[in-house]
Amino acid sequence: MEITENSKALKFDANGLIPAIVQDHYTKEVLTLAYMNAETLALTIAEGRTVFWSRSRREIWRKGETSGNVQRVVSITADCDKDALVIDVVKSGPACHTGAESCFFNPVYVSDELKQFTWQGLYALIEGRKTDPKEGSYTTYLFDKGLEKILKKVGEESTEVIIAGSKRDREETIYEISDLAYHVMVLMIELGISIEDITKELEKRHVIDHKVKQERMQ
Repeated sequence: MEITENSKALKFDANGLIPAIVQDHYTKEVLTLAYMNAETLALTIAEGRTVFWSRSRREIWRKGETSGNVQRVVSITADCDKDALVIDVVKSGPACHTGAESCFFNPVYVSDELKQFTWQGLYALIEGRKTDPKEGSYTTYLFDKGLEKILKKVGEESTEVIIAGSKRDREETIYEISDLAYHVMVLMIELGISIEDITKELEKRHVIDHKVKQERMQ
């Protein structure tokens, strides 16, 4: 892991601590807020996994030491004042001791006007229709019908995208791609495939250059 000069200029508080915001490398979801001191920051860098200072137990806390939910560090970035950190991680399990993926799951306020769409939010909504079926829900209907029906819909929506694209109709193509994306996500949930699984695959294969190379080889 590369260590920069910035790490030497960090500002710890009167208790020798610095807040560390931990986020998922793939989804960018905020997972937790913890604290580090100079020792645990050094251990985090040396071991490549998050190591915090437990303020309640007053001891070093290696995340996942007992639960197995280790967080492997991708990067550590300080803010403009160098008194707070963002730690980008690849996690092996839930970040929260409650079993939740993130410690932040209690909504306090959401603006209906400004709230943003996220793939994670849509995934969670669709997944909820499978785990907690809702009468009259089209999504629940698809899960009830099973894999064959879901695959049929993915095929139909793929055809609609091709038709719209062949006409060079931008608005219709956007509409049909959105339909396809939704049905593909239903398929993902049916097969237990996460957004993280897809992100990892795309990140691994460097998709643009790889596809060009494939076409040239054919």
